Amino acid sequence: MNLSVIDWLIVLISFVGMVYSVSTTKGLMKSVSDFLAAGRTAGRYVISISSGIAGLGAISIVMFLEMGYVSGFALAWWGLSQGIIILLITISGWVIYRFRSTRCLTLPQFFEMRYSRKFRIFTGMVAFGAGIINFGIFPAVGAQFFIHYCGLPESILGVPIFPLVMIVLLSVSLYFVYTGGQIAVIIADFFQGVFVNITFIVMIFFLFITVGWDQISEALEQTPIRLAQEEIVKIQSEPAFLEMPESEKNNKIKAINEKFENSSRINPFKTSHVDDFNFWYFLIGVIGIMYGTMSWQGTQAYNASAKSAHEAKMGAVLAGFRGFPQTLFFLFAPITIYVFMNHADYQSLAVSVNTSLEQLSTDSLRTQLRAPLVLSEILPVGLLGAFAALMLAAFISTHDTYLHSWGSILVQDVIMPFRDKPFDKETHLKALRFSIFGVAFFIFLFSLLFQQNQKIALFFAITGAIFAGGSGAVIIGGLYWKRGTTAAAWTAMITGAVIAVGGIIIKQISAEWLADTSSMAALKSGINVLRNINGQVYWAIGMGASALSYILMSLFGKHTIYNMDKLLNRGKYAIAGEIEIVNENPFWTILGMGKEFTKNDKVIYIVNYIWTFSWTILFIVGTVYNLYNDVSDASWMTFWKYYLFIHIGMAIISIVWFTWGGFNDLGVMMKKLRSSERDHRDDGWVADQT
Repeated sequence: MNLSVIDWLIVLISFVGMVYSVSTTKGLMKSVSDFLAAGRTAGRYVISISSGIAGLGAISIVMFLEMGYVSGFALAWWGLSQGIIILLITISGWVIYRFRSTRCLTLPQFFEMRYSRKFRIFTGMVAFGAGIINFGIFPAVGAQFFIHYCGLPESILGVPIFPLVMIVLLSVSLYFVYTGGQIAVIIADFFQGVFVNITFIVMIFFLFITVGWDQISEALEQTPIRLAQEEIVKIQSEPAFLEMPESEKNNKIKAINEKFENSSRINPFKTSHVDDFNFWYFLIGVIGIMYGTMSWQGTQAYNASAKSAHEAKMGAVLAGFRGFPQTLFFLFAPITIYVFMNHADYQSLAVSVNTSLEQLSTDSLRTQLRAPLVLSEILPVGLLGAFAALMLAAFISTHDTYLHSWGSILVQDVIMPFRDKPFDKETHLKALRFSIFGVAFFIFLFSLLFQQNQKIALFFAITGAIFAGGSGAVIIGGLYWKRGTTAAAWTAMITGAVIAVGGIIIKQISAEWLADTSSMAALKSGINVLRNINGQVYWAIGMGASALSYILMSLFGKHTIYNMDKLLNRGKYAIAGEIEIVNENPFWTILGMGKEFTKNDKVIYIVNYIWTFSWTILFIVGTVYNLYNDVSDASWMTFWKYYLFIHIGMAIISIVWFTWGGFNDLGVMMKKLRSSERDHRDDGWVADQT
């Protein structure tokens, strides 16, 4: 095993702490709304930290390490393009504020209120199917990480270690969900989030000390030569190349050298050689941020848990500051891992890691486990265990959230709408728990049997698009356009789902069968083109087609005018206590700060404005300058050094700030859960559609 006694002790202490935090929630869950939405008692800092770690997960850490290794610093630069979009979303409360105002517990519940019960059932089925398929590889990736990072044996007492690790980890996640539903999920995720962020910062400092800046520069500057050599070596072993005339061979090699001549992991304007994680990947991501806000049930569950629409909105605003430690780690850690694997000073380490990677069965596993294997070699005692504990926390936080989300969807939005009346409380809770167990059993089997053939991020994109390809148009149209019709919603959801499912099926077609052009050459050529489209692009196609179909069907179909005031609980339908008016100054409204904004809220908004606009202006000016000037790698490396220093400082500030605010929120939340009366009719049942 790679971990020492001290490392295992750190993992154990961390695990016991997580279990203890969940045990404190026993007796607090007294209703279905407690199970589904923590009784709507969560404050902004708890929401921000908990949703952040839930969205991270062990699989996401592996994914970002995989992406960062390929793209280098370019990942951070093009990520700045998202800043202004995220700012507009957060300050306006885009989708988040209005959705929370509906008081819906799940996305499909909103679809019934806005469109129809049949549409709720349909979207519940689509969401459930997309969710469990998307979720299906989580246990496998997590288990593979722990096996290879910790150096676990292939079997224990004759039982293969791979399924055993998945069973253990899933069992812990089930215990967390069963104990207190969304209450337990939020509280456990909060403590895990604090621990994860602190560990990230400690690891960043260690990597800064271990790897010299000159070593980073040297390794990254050699990228073009190394990539060209790897490509040349690869084609020289291909039969087609060997049969070419000598002049054609030379031209082929020359073309490869020219291709990688303009490549860089330092300069983000020289990334055309990157097939998947390039400019277009981030452009689609920027569009998807706005289109897909609240389009995923895992995110929605935290939004529904907020004690008010304003707190949900502030939680989203604070998310930009909460993510500093994570963003910093996912930028710097993959780059240092790249140095370890490609710099001459670490040749022996690279040989050792490559030897281990060669023993793995697929290319997907090799790319996923490269970073964990490097970290297992370089991290010292103590920090080795801390990172294992971090991954354990990330694994459980995502799994308990997703088990809760997809299990709830099946009961709330597929089974319950078929009934003539709601469940009684006890039967309802039993059904939710049984459904959650069924989800756990399915993803265990899926992980055991499914053979992943593409990068994690691209698998997420295409499987998520089964639901999120169409749901964005349906949610935005339903919340903001009173002329959006039920027929348009059906059309958009079906369009997005068909495109995504079609892409998944095409990607499963054998490459060997397509390569044999002796029959059906034209058909195979067309299929091959579609097969080479990555998951992110399929998501983009789904978004565009679904949005267009929703607009056209609403404009040219049967016209209806929906009562938006009733949906959003405003005007004569307003619910007492939902909005606390503390500010009547119209000036602040111009800046997106409504009547419910306190002085502290305004400070947070202003700081957010300054921070985001500063980096956005830098991005715009830098992009324009680079389009007309050739900036050296040395200049870019200087920029990246200062970028890292600034973000390290902000990360430390955010950890202190959010930990303090989070514990205050937690105290208020626990007090309210202990003392407040529950309305047992608040269970997601939609009784009146007139």
